[in-house]
Amino acid sequence: MLPTLRQLQYLKLLAEHGSFSRAAEAAHVTQPTLSAGIQELEKALGAPVVDRSRSGVILTPVGREAVRGAADILTRAEDLVQAARRAGRPLTGRFRLGVIPTVAPFLLPAALPALRRAFPELKLYLREDLTARLIAALKSGALDAALIALPYDTTGLDHAEVGEDRLLAAAPANHAFAQSEAVDPEELNRPDLILLEDGHCLRDQALGACRLEAPRGEDAYAATSLHTLVQMVGSGLGVSLIPQMAVQAGLTDSVPLVLRPIAGAGARRDIVVAWRAGSSRAAEGRLLAEALKAA
Repeated sequence: MLPTLRQLQYLKLLAEHGSFSRAAEAAHVTQPTLSAGIQELEKALGAPVVDRSRSGVILTPVGREAVRGAADILTRAEDLVQAARRAGRPLTGRFRLGVIPTVAPFLLPAALPALRRAFPELKLYLREDLTARLIAALKSGALDAALIALPYDTTGLDHAEVGEDRLLAAAPANHAFAQSEAVDPEELNRPDLILLEDGHCLRDQALGACRLEAPRGEDAYAATSLHTLVQMVGSGLGVSLIPQMAVQAGLTDSVPLVLRPIAGAGARRDIVVAWRAGSSRAAEGRLLAEALKAA
């Protein structure tokens, strides 16, 4: 006897809510119905999946492994249903797209109106977050695709290119960089280099592209966003690297900065649409990348 999708759904909800009563409410069934479903699942697996205690529900090792498998199976089942409903009608209905914060405010304002005109039946749900969390959401099925920047570890994902985004050296307006047509990457290896906080892929991409070392110690600055970073550089606190996409979108227009290209071909990041390998939405991911590229 194999577990049913309903039983796997019960287990997933039980793991999320930590109690039979709350899981039953989320599943829109009675508690005895959900409890019976879990018991049938345990019979099918030949082992208990939960330990019942006064403090709540605790998953057994078998239960924890079953939850991981259940999430994948349920995601693929939902993909199958959605693919059937969308047959011959790509990018219609709900599409959950994640976007990193160093891309969202600079690419989407221009791209979204064109996307709506091209796909009027598309219901786009956007989630802005850091790359690591977006990739985790892709793999769990919580997102259909994500607009991210490479290089980054994309094991288990496929992607389609949107475009290349060069990194520019940024310094206060009166900085010596103003005298150069291009800045050598070595010139950025300095204690007043300002980067985004840990967790932003742009931080690691900037360091890797120019082979830089992150400033350390009490005097090292870090910014929470590109907007803050630009203001810090404009105030004379140091130098940084800014994506050309952000500059073209007007981020630096009102800030006294000097911007220069970085010598060599490595100072860039690649903007892509990524999705879970094997996802039924792969064709739509590619179509979305093409639409964003055209915008």
